[in-house]
Amino acid sequence: MYTIISYVEQGRIHKFLEKTKKRKNVEDKISEVKSDAAIEEGKKLTKEQEKLRKKVTTLIKKQKVQQVRRIVKGHGDSLPWGQEEHCKVGSRLIQLMIETAYIQPPIDQIGDGPPDIRPAFVHTLKTITKDTQKSSRRYGVIECDLLVRKGLEKSARHMVIPYMPMLVPPLNWTGYDQGAHLFLPSYVMRIHGSKQQRDAVKRASRNQLEPVFKALDTLGNTKWRINKRVLVVIDRIWASGGNLAGLVDREDVPLPEEPQTEDEAETRKWTWKVRSVKKENSERHSQRCDVELKLAVARKMKDEEGFYYPHNLDFRGRAYPMHPYLNHLGSDVCRGILEFAEGRPLGKSGLRWLKIHLANLYAGGVDKLSYDGRISFTENHLDDIFDSADQPLEGQRWWLGAEDPFQCLAACINLSEALRSPSPETAISHTPVHQDGSCNGLQHYAALGRDKLGAAAVNLVGGEKPADVYSGIATRVLDIMKRDAEKDPAISPNSVHAKLLVNQVDRKLVKQTVMTSVYGVTYIGARDQIKRRLKERCIMADDAQLYSAACYAAKTTLMALEEMFEGARGIMAWLGECAKVIASENQPVQWTTPLGLPVVQPYRQLGRHLIKTSLQVLTLKRETDKVMVKRQRTAFPPNFVHSLDGSHMMMTAIACKEAGLNFAGVHDSYWTHACNVDEMNRILREKFVELYEAPILENSEPDPKLVGFLRNMYSVPLIFGPKVMAVALADHWV
Repeated sequence: MYTIISYVEQGRIHKFLEKTKKRKNVEDKISEVKSDAAIEEGKKLTKEQEKLRKKVTTLIKKQKVQQVRRIVKGHGDSLPWGQEEHCKVGSRLIQLMIETAYIQPPIDQIGDGPPDIRPAFVHTLKTITKDTQKSSRRYGVIECDLLVRKGLEKSARHMVIPYMPMLVPPLNWTGYDQGAHLFLPSYVMRIHGSKQQRDAVKRASRNQLEPVFKALDTLGNTKWRINKRVLVVIDRIWASGGNLAGLVDREDVPLPEEPQTEDEAETRKWTWKVRSVKKENSERHSQRCDVELKLAVARKMKDEEGFYYPHNLDFRGRAYPMHPYLNHLGSDVCRGILEFAEGRPLGKSGLRWLKIHLANLYAGGVDKLSYDGRISFTENHLDDIFDSADQPLEGQRWWLGAEDPFQCLAACINLSEALRSPSPETAISHTPVHQDGSCNGLQHYAALGRDKLGAAAVNLVGGEKPADVYSGIATRVLDIMKRDAEKDPAISPNSVHAKLLVNQVDRKLVKQTVMTSVYGVTYIGARDQIKRRLKERCIMADDAQLYSAACYAAKTTLMALEEMFEGARGIMAWLGECAKVIASENQPVQWTTPLGLPVVQPYRQLGRHLIKTSLQVLTLKRETDKVMVKRQRTAFPPNFVHSLDGSHMMMTAIACKEAGLNFAGVHDSYWTHACNVDEMNRILREKFVELYEAPILENSEPDPKLVGFLRNMYSVPLIFGPKVMAVALADHWV
């Protein structure tokens, strides 16, 4: 039994057994007490302890882990470790590792000299100056030897990952720390040290949180399995060096040679290139370790009939799988490897949706065609689809041109099997088909403000084909740049940047910025996003020129956004003003989601707490009683919208379960079997209308007096409009 519980728990059990071992000693101590009543009470207690001890001993023999844990936890007198204890013990363990861990290079690297046995890890102090700060600070760091660093990449696949997918259905959630995993600690919310948020959830009654628990149980009971054919392809690409279908290159970028010159400008340029290459190699190393971990889990699970992902929430109410590596919220690699364990016949509707799904995954503009247009695209490429399924790496490799190549390959395999069967409509499909929101944040703002123009831009009203908000913004940005490009460079400095970028503007360049604009993206964030897109295209070799062009493109994109979504920007500003007034009274912004989940924004000023350990003095950051006014204000609009899209997803999950559908959710992307897409589409629209029929803002605000004050101060008249949605929901949740 001890092999399947932690050493800490072993210590607790041992302590409990020792404490209840010698009844005679306890009775002698009790007899020293003069009161007869006290003596009788004491003897009664010792008898109960003896019974408990025998019960625990019997349960240990029967390996009843949970029952032993429950008894010992209920009768133990040891308090849980605090932050200080964790730091001191952790530092001591690191120190022991530094003192005892040594490495010796392989024989072919030793040469003729004596063996180079050296520490694997070194503790040192480093002075670090951040780009945004003038002053420097000293930090204690643990550095590992280069051979250890190289070995980490290979050993990542052998790491012990505690929160693996479950082979049995998770326990239903019944409380803050009751549910999900059978033995591992499980918490319904990831609070990251926010005591107020934890207390708010604990105070909420089980009845209030029942819809949230029910939704999490629904998501956790969806059964998955590994798509072995896709896994084989990924393994082959990875074994041959990666750098295909979005997989990272397994080789590092070579460092540039140092120029033989005394020119300071050239030397400085070389220094920046070296720094850039080292950064790139460091990122590649992290990505390679990540791929190894994902593949390690996939290989471990590939022969299982099925497995489950217990879910919990972030503080805003968005649901996430508790297993961190291979899950359906992950990259295209993860999503290509995973499929529903339960298969269902396609039927006529399912075959149609599988074709649409394949076109959506191929993307590149195809996903913005009408449904008939997407079906025609798939049917016109059947030869490519069959070739991709039969010879994914030896054939024409059509699937590699897709925006999501591994998911596209999985769809090619499923569709080819169905079309080659005697009756395609009776073919069994395990493929999850996605229905994604069109810039989901803007959809919620349009619904909140009853904004018909905004609703049309994000497919909340019908049309012949889906509206594409990203292409709309890209068109506006292009118009602005064309006007700037015609201006005299001597008068308008932006003219030079506009001429460089006018042929680079497309939906992909602006998509991330548009998507994150409703979640509070700043100018700096937008600049960095666009800079990454431009860097991928390799159109500018000079870093300074790239930076200036990204600055200009970011300003232009944000300007186009403000013009097109004036209503959404107004609501964001109004919500920000609400948060500012609340935070100015040193109160965190808090609200209750439509599903009853209490949310408390955790942004508080941090104080310093010094702890002396065996390695060095550690400076820990601790929450103070003072809230961060600016952070509370800027974070409230995106957090509030996230809580709404989380509520919509969970409402849809519960309704899909009641309708007998398999369901998985990735925030604003809803998944089910191809044959059930039409039913899920109906449900998700009904739940969206149901969500916005309720007076969301009135129910969420903490103080009615504050509402009246803010209405007078900052007017957004449509925000408290009719309770029933004023716009018809479209058939185009693409």
